[in-house]
Amino acid sequence: MFSVPDIMVVSVLALLLFGPDQLPKMMRQAGRVMREVQNTSHSFIAEMERAAEVNEQQMPPPMPPTPPAQPGPTAHPPDDATSR
Repeated sequence: MFSVPDIMVVSVLALLLFGPDQLPKMMRQAGRVMREVQNTSHSFIAEMERAAEVNEQQMPPPMPPTPPAQPGPTAHPPDDATSR
């Protein structure tokens, strides 16, 4: 994902942009936001799984397969119609 030099560059830039006083506050806020997103994601997935289970329980049992239709006797044309 990110290499150590990449993380170092981003860390130095963040320290320069936000300063040593604001950076810890911003990191805490970012952690809270990430936790909230994660909790919302888990809640959404759990609700979707619950809805799928309820839907499966409410579905009627599957109908047994119907046997294929038996072909009836085939009609053959009269003999004199084929001799023309």
